[in-house]
Amino acid sequence: EIDVFAMDVARFGAFASHKYTVEKVVENFGRRFMIAYPNEELTGMRPWRTTALYDRFRARGAVFGAAFGLEHALWFAPKGVEPVEIPTFKRSNAFEHVAGECRSVREAVGLIELGTYAKYEVTGPVAASWLGRLLAGPLPRVGRLRLSPMLSPKGRLIGDFSVGRLGEEEFYVIGSGIAQAAHMRWFLQHRPDSGVGLRNRTAELVGIGIAGPRSRELIARLTRTDVSSEAFRFFDFRRMEVGGVPSIVGRASFTGELGYEVYCGADYQSALYEAMSRAGEGLGLRPFGARALMSLRLEKNFGVWSTDFRSDFTPGEAGLDAFVGFDKQTEFIGKTAAERERVEGPERKRVNLVVEADEADATGDEPILADGRCVGFVTSGGYGHYTRTSFAMGYVEADTLAGDTHYEVEILGEPRSARVQPQPLHDPTGERMRS
Repeated sequence: EIDVFAMDVARFGAFASHKYTVEKVVENFGRRFMIAYPNEELTGMRPWRTTALYDRFRARGAVFGAAFGLEHALWFAPKGVEPVEIPTFKRSNAFEHVAGECRSVREAVGLIELGTYAKYEVTGPVAASWLGRLLAGPLPRVGRLRLSPMLSPKGRLIGDFSVGRLGEEEFYVIGSGIAQAAHMRWFLQHRPDSGVGLRNRTAELVGIGIAGPRSRELIARLTRTDVSSEAFRFFDFRRMEVGGVPSIVGRASFTGELGYEVYCGADYQSALYEAMSRAGEGLGLRPFGARALMSLRLEKNFGVWSTDFRSDFTPGEAGLDAFVGFDKQTEFIGKTAAERERVEGPERKRVNLVVEADEADATGDEPILADGRCVGFVTSGGYGHYTRTSFAMGYVEADTLAGDTHYEVEILGEPRSARVQPQPLHDPTGERMRS
């Protein structure tokens, strides 16, 4: 088995140089007996890795986090507000500002950097057959995207990817940036001796995402390509110029809104950002960060890799079995175990809970109770700013989902009533992102 988020050294990459390691070890040991807060960002070796947008975002009041050593915006402080977040177990001073970012995405258009996504280029005459064996889901047709889990031989999740296909022999596999060293190791271990070209293009192929009901208006101002709903459908994936910049564009967004993910070379990112900023005048364009993204995805019941999806879980438990190609002809890794689980059923299931919280929200690892008994645990949580709802996502014993089980989530030592929310509270049919 591979566990990319426990003690596996693959959670580090080349960024963890001797200097970086020494300073972080000193910082870690210096905090051994200190309280750690869920919203706390440590300062050792910061900033270390940055993109071309770092200084621009800092000038706009961005408060940054670090993932795989890379700075990325968490939220943006408006003019006159100090860009500092105070560590707390409760809702922080960023709360109202993140809410504003969420409203902009839901009602107008938001812009987010996609630097924390990993991008792998897979090419060659046997690229399709190799990916077909490596990934549990069916491969997309040319010009399309598909979601696909990747499984271990024991049928556990070791990856969750968007797979885009630009040609018969050209694929882009997009996943979690913090898992890129572990995933590359797995890819290389299973790559054939010839016929497959494999490149990790995460650092050189950066991205900017736009999302919201006015995102089509924005991208239409930047390209000669027809981006109407009929011509550029949900989950289409193609090369095109955006603001004059050679780009690869996928019509998708983790926010659950109409959106586009635009990837370009690192040397073009500044030009792309400036073009988008100018074109966004009059459309309500506003940058948003990871905190808003996590709030928006909870309102859509979307799980995230490293917390809700990880090697502790199977596709059946995680609700990803719908993306497993049980009927595809290729014998993929983990198929036997996944088929066995499909017959026997999972012992636990991922659920999205609406929690009667106040002042503090679940963040992860809180117990989920039923009739006073612990029946599961929270993997992630937070506040849905647009639906004004506190969420907790986690796993519970499957048999407790039958009937009218009353759940509680223990937050800061206090049990809080919770109910299962099977359908997303926001746009349950997904019409907005498919519009």
